[in-house]
Amino acid sequence: MVVALVFAIGAETISFFAPDTSAWKIGGMAVALVAIGLAGLDTYKKGVSALLRGKLNINALMSVAVTGAFLIGQWPEAAMVMALYAIAELIEAKAVDRARNAIQGLLAMAPETALVQDAGGTWTSWPVAQVGLDSIVRIKPGERVPLDGIVTRGTGAINQAPITGESIPVDKQTGDQVFAGTINETGELEFRVTSASDNTTLARIIHAVEEAQGTRAPTQRFVDRFASVYTPAVFAIAVAVAALTPFILGITWLEAIYKALVLLVIACPCALVISTPVTVVSGLSAAARRGILIKGGTYLENARLLNAVALDKTGTITEGKPKLVTWRTWGDANEAEIRIQAAAMAARSDHPVSKAIRQGLDADAAEVEAFKALPGRGTEGLVAGQRLFLGNLRWMVELGLSHPQLEAELIQHEQQGRTLSLLANESRVLGIFAVADTIKESSRQAIADLKALGVSSVMLTGDNATTAQAIGQQAGISDVRGDLLPQAKLAAIKDMQKRYGPTGMTGDGINDAPALAQADVGFAMGGAGTDTAMEAADVVIMNDNLMRVAETVRLSQRTHHILWQNISLALGIKSVFFLMAVFGTATMWMAVFADMGASLLVVGNGLRLLRGSPKSDDS
Repeated sequence: MVVALVFAIGAETISFFAPDTSAWKIGGMAVALVAIGLAGLDTYKKGVSALLRGKLNINALMSVAVTGAFLIGQWPEAAMVMALYAIAELIEAKAVDRARNAIQGLLAMAPETALVQDAGGTWTSWPVAQVGLDSIVRIKPGERVPLDGIVTRGTGAINQAPITGESIPVDKQTGDQVFAGTINETGELEFRVTSASDNTTLARIIHAVEEAQGTRAPTQRFVDRFASVYTPAVFAIAVAVAALTPFILGITWLEAIYKALVLLVIACPCALVISTPVTVVSGLSAAARRGILIKGGTYLENARLLNAVALDKTGTITEGKPKLVTWRTWGDANEAEIRIQAAAMAARSDHPVSKAIRQGLDADAAEVEAFKALPGRGTEGLVAGQRLFLGNLRWMVELGLSHPQLEAELIQHEQQGRTLSLLANESRVLGIFAVADTIKESSRQAIADLKALGVSSVMLTGDNATTAQAIGQQAGISDVRGDLLPQAKLAAIKDMQKRYGPTGMTGDGINDAPALAQADVGFAMGGAGTDTAMEAADVVIMNDNLMRVAETVRLSQRTHHILWQNISLALGIKSVFFLMAVFGTATMWMAVFADMGASLLVVGNGLRLLRGSPKSDDS
């Protein structure tokens, strides 16, 4: 396409500056033919096919108009028009389906082999596809879970974020469910397989992405719809001018044919065709400057139509990682001493909650002796000769250290979606530490901006309902839905599309991929998001700022306004010259001016999108 454009410019240069001799004309025509051949071969194939089928589409019009312009001596303009048209078509074609890449990313989530116990009790590595139901599988710390199952032995913390979106790993023990594709962070586990490899939760996510991508119908471009009326009308008028003007206006047949070809050149929809991609590409560039990568003009145009946006919680509304939000001593314990003791105990554990406590306390950790980690409960050790316990309420109850007043305070924290750890010695509780996934500073304003645009916000999360409600209240979202697996999120998007109409989805995890694919416009958080989420989404927000969603909607509205200005300019200018060609004395150079002049105007108008912020309104 670039080479074709260079040759087209060469043809224009020869036409304007070269001597008016046969040799230069033949050379210029040869250069123009190269440009037309490089840029227009596909268009000609489609145009001829359309003409043979009696279908006068935009390719047929381009083929006839460019050929006619060339034959009557306007070969420079014919080359330039075809080169610009081909480039415009190439830009439009870049909005492609990415389902294959998304599926490949999902498949990589699950390991290919599993460590399976045979009838004799020996552990053997088997391909996941050959592992049968009720088989016993072992996973070590740091390994991914290969299949869905129920824990039969061991305890440990499982990072379920890839499937459920929960930001804090979930402690697992006998009887708890594990999902394929999740990560065993602590403790060795054995589980009984409950789903074959082609029917795991992860496999169903893959199927859901395929289905959602496959059922989304491509947007029919305005130019194609317009051309279905415009092109036959132009051909009909051109034929009428060639056949009737000799009788009506008393001109020669050669003059009538020339006038008809002038009409076709005037009607050549170059300005109309490039008005869309130039405006859209300018909008895409303006978005990219703001850290918003939009994967095609269709999604930029459709964002203005959104009536509702579903938002994942973890990593989208919240920071996506546990943080110590508050802590206090219990009873008459010394604050400085408790800070050091808790930091020492937390520093010895690799559990994400312990890491958050250690980072939040920011204290020099003391030495811990006789340290033990009890999965599902907490840690135990000696600090300065005193036996200490750092763990959950269930463990404190087992140790006989809990009482109603303490539990009442813990309930208040749990209602705010916080995970609690207690520091205790052998006789009493010494401190309370609340860890939570905190809301991003920009989230509240982002929700308010969407509301101001008339876009409703709904939270969809795999986290528990209590935590979800607490975060939703902080963010200003009243419609909050928790405990959702990927299929449930997908169903929620379909329900919202029926209820609200065009619906967006914003998320960052594997578990969000089906919903992102199903949504009319999917927004992925690029900074912390998974590759699969970014492949399934239509828009990637690189800086993870949720306010960029509203900015995308505003930019879409502004792009739409300028797009229609360009269409009006292109058609308005052509209409004037069209009438001049039929009833006046319009010449070929006027036809070229109408075409190229309109093209330059719409290009200049479209480039206005590169100036200013998406927040500004277009008059």
